[in-house]
Amino acid sequence: MKKSKWLNYTLAGATLLGSLATTFTGVQAEDVNSVVMVTDIGGVDDKSFNQSAWEGIQQYGEENGLERGSNGYDYIQSDSDSDFINNLNTAMQADFDLIFGIGYKLEPAINQLAQQFKDKQFVIVDGQSDVDNVATIGFKDHEAAFLAGVAAAMTTETNHVGFVGGVEGVIIDRFEAGFVEGVKAVDPDIQITVEYAGSFGDAAQGKQIAAAMYANDADIIFHASGDTGNGVFSEAKDLVSNDPSRNIWVIGVDRDQEEEGIVTVDGEERHLTLTSTLKEVGNGIIEFAENVNQNGFEANHMVYGLEDGGVDITEGQLSSDVLSKVQEYKEKIIAGEIEIPETPER
Repeated sequence: MKKSKWLNYTLAGATLLGSLATTFTGVQAEDVNSVVMVTDIGGVDDKSFNQSAWEGIQQYGEENGLERGSNGYDYIQSDSDSDFINNLNTAMQADFDLIFGIGYKLEPAINQLAQQFKDKQFVIVDGQSDVDNVATIGFKDHEAAFLAGVAAAMTTETNHVGFVGGVEGVIIDRFEAGFVEGVKAVDPDIQITVEYAGSFGDAAQGKQIAAAMYANDADIIFHASGDTGNGVFSEAKDLVSNDPSRNIWVIGVDRDQEEEGIVTVDGEERHLTLTSTLKEVGNGIIEFAENVNQNGFEANHMVYGLEDGGVDITEGQLSSDVLSKVQEYKEKIIAGEIEIPETPER
């Protein structure tokens, strides 16, 4: 599993493990010999949220001597929202020990089926549930997005930055709100353009939105849009390939998207990923499964932020001055000196 570059590497297995272990008490331990994830529609290779989760599933399987398949670890691809029920049913029929739903969009389907099949154990990543056999893993995305906003505000040369969201909702609201707040913390006069693609799996729409933003002099775009964001990277690379004088950037999401921003200009590599917000979905999945092994399943809601290493941003192409300022804000957030909104002002 590829390791990301951390600004200040705080995430260790023991850190998250310790956080989780405190929430599991009085439940009989049980062996997790098989795990499966049902993807959101972005695809397992979206280079973002789903991919991070799949990397965690694979790592858990490999570390525990499991083979890919119904008796070990696997994923089930969702190509549309209508696939969720069928895919979850497939996972239950295969009798996996733990079934992970990747993304809040699976929340209604999991809550519905969990009430019908009380003997099954579900985990929603980025969702909510009060059903007895459904646990949830959440992240303070707004904290990492705030740091991305600080980085963007300190780097922009046009005083115009953009945000591309996938689908409006509670989760992406956090990204938008945090990013906007971070930009404003540095300079409230910077122009921020916000657009939603209406999908996490429409790279063509992401490219179109990015083209309009860059044409209107935005020089940095932060995307929180899954596979749609691949279109943002594609547009940035096309623009720089056609006009190497363009100084534009993309901020990645959920995992280190450095590679997605590499373009070859005049025989030399140029990196267009300014930084990426990190969301340790894979580690959260691994630690949850390991804790069920040790302490049994319980339907708890775990939330990870900057303080415990659940979210962060990468060094990317940030200057030393920007890195220093980002670290300063990070420490203030952890100390509780800055309160970041989770919903944007619209």
